[in-house]
Amino acid sequence: MHCLVFPGQGVQRKGMGGELFERYPRQTAAASELLGYSVTELCRDDPGNRLSDTRYAQPAVFLVNALSWLDLAHAGRRYDYVAGHSLGEFNALVAAGVIDLMDGLALVRHRAELMAGVTGGAMAAVIGLSSARVEAALRGAGLNLVHVANRNSDRQVTVAGERPQLALAVKALRGAGARVLPVSVSGPFHTPLMASAGRAFATVLRAHEFRTGHTPVMSSVSAALFDPAEAVTLLSRQIHRPVEWVRTVRALRSAGVDHFTEVNGTTLTAFIDRIAAQPTEEHV
Repeated sequence: MHCLVFPGQGVQRKGMGGELFERYPRQTAAASELLGYSVTELCRDDPGNRLSDTRYAQPAVFLVNALSWLDLAHAGRRYDYVAGHSLGEFNALVAAGVIDLMDGLALVRHRAELMAGVTGGAMAAVIGLSSARVEAALRGAGLNLVHVANRNSDRQVTVAGERPQLALAVKALRGAGARVLPVSVSGPFHTPLMASAGRAFATVLRAHEFRTGHTPVMSSVSAALFDPAEAVTLLSRQIHRPVEWVRTVRALRSAGVDHFTEVNGTTLTAFIDRIAAQPTEEHV
């Protein structure tokens, strides 16, 4: 079985989109009108380094993901499942027929604005330790304002929290043998510190309709099939709960998926390749 996966914020780069904007002028023009600026210019020129700003990065990544999917759909490609990492889950919902492309972009715009409104935090990628060892290191250092934000692979997680405590967490994790790299975001995404943004986004979500769709979506929050009836809960929790990518990939494999295709890069492909078929005792 075959699953199409969509990456989230972090894959944005100057020049992305390229010929996609030329091939899909109607969708690109509609997106620019909805956003209030030229998304082509944003991606082509990155004026003022806006692609490093969550408010611009998330809509840009969503649109490039969506146009990449349209290329595949127009070529007749079909998939047994779809899934997305964080922001990418909105692309999965579009590909599955749960929401329309422009409705998805409208939701992503609101999401980006709300997430960008929570400041004072930061994120860091931790390479070389399991999630269990990262959590143990954080507990051992008494850091209650730093949390695991993304469980990306067996040996890569992302942590986030308030800046002063995150600086201490970096030292503790390096002391435990990890390689730690900063992630260029403005807030403590996917942690309890984002709860206010999650509540505000739930209000936005209630105004939208979520259909049953035609292709199953595996939720990166619950690592279970996405239920449109639970869309408000799942998509609002996504802002302040960890991205459970390891569990999501294992759930897809358990469902029979043996082939993954990624749009707009290879970030998730690298994570998937580093997720063992079954968790070891250390990873439980």
